[in-house]
Parts: sequence; structure tokens; C-alpha cells
Amino acid sequence: MRVFITGASGFIGSAIVQELLNARYQVVGLARSEESAQSLTKAGANVVRGTLEDLDSLKRGATYADGVIHTAFIHDFSNYAAAAETDKHAIEAIGSVLAGSDRPLIVTGGILGLRTDGNFITENDPAPGFPRASEAAAMSLAEAGVRASVIRLPPSVHDAGDYGFIPYIINTARKKGVSAYVGDGGNRWPAVHRLDAAHLFRLALEKGATGARYNAIGDEGIPVREIAEVIGKYLNVPVVSITPEEAATHFDWMGRFITFDSPATAIITKEQLDWEPTHPGLIDDLHKGHYFGS
Repeated sequence: MRVFITGASGFIGSAIVQELLNARYQVVGLARSEESAQSLTKAGANVVRGTLEDLDSLKRGATYADGVIHTAFIHDFSNYAAAAETDKHAIEAIGSVLAGSDRPLIVTGGILGLRTDGNFITENDPAPGFPRASEAAAMSLAEAGVRASVIRLPPSVHDAGDYGFIPYIINTARKKGVSAYVGDGGNRWPAVHRLDAAHLFRLALEKGATGARYNAIGDEGIPVREIAEVIGKYLNVPVVSITPEEAATHFDWMGRFITFDSPATAIITKEQLDWEPTHPGLIDDLHKGHYFGS
């Protein structure tokens, strides 16, 4: 089976590439730079040069693929609406090639903030079409007959080499000299190890149902205060509570996300795809020290 992957050289995409190669799939990755192309070739994958804005390159990659995994996203929080619009057009372009076939399209979505009332987010909770349109675009394609499904990632997909939310919070603590949480810090974030997420993408490719939503959840909900305490310990800085009003200044663009209480489950995902996380949770991963340069 030949699989086309966008974001193939990224933190999550590279793990999916290795997962598929280990399972003897042929992998073709989208590469926007020579460096990305070389890393994919070195891993054993083939390359299509292009970008998310270059819809012809996406269509080229999808045309000769037996399945597509879309992980690429422009994480520009200063112009998020434009990034979401680019993502929507990319998904639609790939879907136009797969229409009328049984070739699967796995789209990556996010889970943070789908609910903020403290109730657990399940696969039955749909994502809104704004600001990020990934899930809505995939569901529209599924309704039109494309074998599209969505894997929803938590705010922390963790492992060595992570450059997402957790490293940002750690770097903020370094700069500010304190490890902060908001209020009592009882709001919860779900998390998943990168290798468990990569395995889930393969299972969804092999067994995923049209229009399905899958939650990639290892830790269902870790109190943000607990994360702050571990960071404080390893950086040897005080752990402090700040107000919601102070969060925007302290964390900048992260100020809103850090307050979300978004615990989530993967009960349906595990049952439907026979998936079970086997790698360390976020707190255990933090205690390994690689997030702190040790």
C-alpha cells in the first residue's frame, strides 16, 4: 500500500512515516524544503516537493496513493484564520482526488477546547468549523462519499524532540523565573505519547470508518498545576498561581489555552480500532529529563 503523508518530516509526521515503513508500507512524504526532502529520503520514504498552499502538489501526491494522512498545519497563531483557511483548501484538494474511490483520508484535528465545562470530551462531541476547519472539512468530504475520518490530537503530543505547547510553557518558566498555573490549576489537559499517536494513525488508515472521529488520548486529564510543579522542580524555580487576567501577559498567545479544562476519553476509539497506548504518560516523560536538556 502506498501512503501519501503531508507534514511527513514534522514531529508527529516523522513518527507516522516510521510506523508505516516498519509495517512495510510504501511512503511518499510532502516536503517543502531540501532539508525535509533529505530527511524523508534518509528514512526510506519517497518525496513529493510542495507546500500546503500548492494545491497541485497535494493532488499529485494523492493521485498515486492508496491512502492519505494529512498532518501538516501552519501553526501561525498570529494569523490563525488564514492558516485554517489554507488547511481547509488543502483538505478539499486532496478529497477531490480521492472522491469516488475507497481510498482513505485521515485528517488531523485538535481536541483542546472542544468542551470547557469540565465534562470529558468524547468522540461524539463534534468540533466547530471555526477557527480550525480541519474536522469540519473532513466531515463534509465524508458526507460527499470520500472515506474521510479524523484523528484528534490533545494539546500535548509528547516525546523527545517535542516543540509544541509543553516546551513553550517550559521556556516561559525559564524566561519569567517562575512556573505558573492559573487559579487553582485544577483544569486538566489530555496528552498522548507521539509513538502511540503514530500507531493510531496506522490503525485508522487500515480500519477507520467513513466520517469517524478518533481521540488520540493516553492521559485523559492532567491538572495543569501538576505539570507546572514538575517544570518548577526541574528548572528550580518557584511554582506560582496567577489570575486569568495575568495569564495573557505571562503566557502571551498561550494565555487562553492554558486555562482550558478539557479532559477527554478514547473509549470509542479503543473499541473500534483495538488501540491501546503503551508508552509513558506525559508526567513520566517529563521526569525522563529530555524536556529540560538532560
